[in-house]
Amino acid sequence: MDIEQLRNYCLSKPKVTETFPFDAHTLVFKVLDKMFALFPLEKWDNGLASINLKCDPEYALQLRAEHESIVPGWHSNKKHWNTVYIYKSELKPQFILQLIDHSYDMVVRGMTKKMQLELKK
Repeated sequence: MDIEQLRNYCLSKPKVTETFPFDAHTLVFKVLDKMFALFPLEKWDNGLASINLKCDPEYALQLRAEHESIVPGWHSNKKHWNTVYIYKSELKPQFILQLIDHSYDMVVRGMTKKMQLELKK
């Protein structure tokens, strides 16, 4: 999968915006101002494509045990975030999209009821 496909997929979700809150090299996708995906663009430029995604802690451990391409989140809370190495080509594109969905859903689940209602508008 290329970065444009993943970018478009993230942006297709309700109330998602893209920002550069940390620096000019880390593209961040947020749902109602809550992060769910980070793309380190310099790594993509150097052929080391990866994304950081939020994950249920138990599921994160399971994924890391089953997939060499999924490790604790780089520069993130390692309990709640995974880094997914796309460049290793271990993971099928549909599975990567499912991981993005899981991350988005985890963030939405943690929102207030008011914010969750805002998503439905």
